[in-house]
Amino acid sequence: MTNPIVHIAQLSLQYAGRVVLDQLNWQIHQGEHWLIGGTSGSGKSSLAKALAGLEKANGTIQFFFNHSSSLPMRVLYVSNWYQFTNLEGDRNFYYQQRYNKQQRNDTLTVYAELAHYAKTENLSFDQVEQYIDLFDFIDLKNTQLIALSSGEHKKLQLIKALWLKPQLLIIDEPYTGLDQSSRKKLNLYFDDLALRGVHLILITNNTVLPDCINRFAAIENGRLRPLDSVLDLSKDTIRIQKGLPSFLREEPKIPAEAMVHMEDIHVRYRDKEVLKGINWTIRAGEKWLLQGPNGSGKSTLLSLITGDHPQAYANHIQLFGQRRGSGESIWDIKERLGIISPELHWYFDKTANVWQALASGFYDSIGLFRQPSHDQQQKINQLLDFFELTDHKDQLITTLPLGKQRLVLLARTMIKNPPLLILDEPCQGLDHAQAEHFNAVVDELCNYGKTLIYVGHYETQLPSCLEKKMVLEDGEVKTITTITELVYQTEI
Repeated sequence: MTNPIVHIAQLSLQYAGRVVLDQLNWQIHQGEHWLIGGTSGSGKSSLAKALAGLEKANGTIQFFFNHSSSLPMRVLYVSNWYQFTNLEGDRNFYYQQRYNKQQRNDTLTVYAELAHYAKTENLSFDQVEQYIDLFDFIDLKNTQLIALSSGEHKKLQLIKALWLKPQLLIIDEPYTGLDQSSRKKLNLYFDDLALRGVHLILITNNTVLPDCINRFAAIENGRLRPLDSVLDLSKDTIRIQKGLPSFLREEPKIPAEAMVHMEDIHVRYRDKEVLKGINWTIRAGEKWLLQGPNGSGKSTLLSLITGDHPQAYANHIQLFGQRRGSGESIWDIKERLGIISPELHWYFDKTANVWQALASGFYDSIGLFRQPSHDQQQKINQLLDFFELTDHKDQLITTLPLGKQRLVLLARTMIKNPPLLILDEPCQGLDHAQAEHFNAVVDELCNYGKTLIYVGHYETQLPSCLEKKMVLEDGEVKTITTITELVYQTEI
């Protein structure tokens, strides 16, 4: 057997007092391309960060790069979350800032970010065009980083990684937030990178993979367990379904027959029209699936409903029977909404613990600034128990595995028992068992008079209660259909 490219021996790591990696051993040989899967919180990301030198661990990590290769002798780790700064190097952004043109112009544009990356990594800027074309990024070159959707941020990370072509490329959840077309294109490029000498480690439970992936493993009890195929990753532990807390079985007060009514909606940023003549009515009790390619306008459309987008007042929008701008406050709107999105997760208060995060849902605040009542505290504790988060209630959200972080925010979404739920990619970051568990909860919630807007790219991660489907494309309504088995098989 050839000498390994990567040699790991007795690797151990603790995080927040918990053993994550326990004397883990692993070797990667020439021509091997790995998939590392497993349950949320098992240590996949920690292992990846340790390999990239971003997480301090005890043990041996050795690299044996090919000195005759033209590829950089580098390990590049692409995280699941994209961290960008403003022009002064600050990351202190707030949730609504991405929609406010007066307050978002202090981040680099996509083109400026790529130019900076080219200079830092000594790359030829002419070569980036092929990757911009790959992800249909040509129209986003002058877009501020803060204005990108979660899927577009993921694409920008991938553009950089494909452009650099390091000898070892580790990508954490490479398909998160990507539509089906982008996932297929990405897999073809992964195969091309493998042929060029890049060694890949993909951290994912996705089963639709590039052909080059030929080694599989999961982390169990802090150690690497080799698997025969990706199909072995699907054997998740079935979660025991608990009874829904009693306060969530109370049907909420329905303020109007039409919860949302939008007429001829247009949203424009300078010379780019993001939404073009959208008409959409959501009646009380309806369950909608909203889909469309990355950049089709889904996030912008939802931001008009939630009151986070200032152009809502320039359009004909009725929420809960009232015309926007007729005297209602943003808090009147949010009182009747429960929302989760990748962007809300990005900007959530990093100093909040789990209990405080749930409590903040009563006040629609990113942090907790008021003391909940006794009744509210009881509801918080019931949801902590329901989502099996009681043991974590005093932990900072940022110290939890990504899947549990998302469950915390999902619980926060439900805390008010709102009549309208807006769930934008709610299963992003959850393992298969967690996604099934959450969607079963959504199905049960919707038995009690809820109206639902659900955004999801993966048809295998959708609740069964969905009745209608609207697909956006290039800012316009492409189709509105009733969900049937035939329609349900189509991925967007």
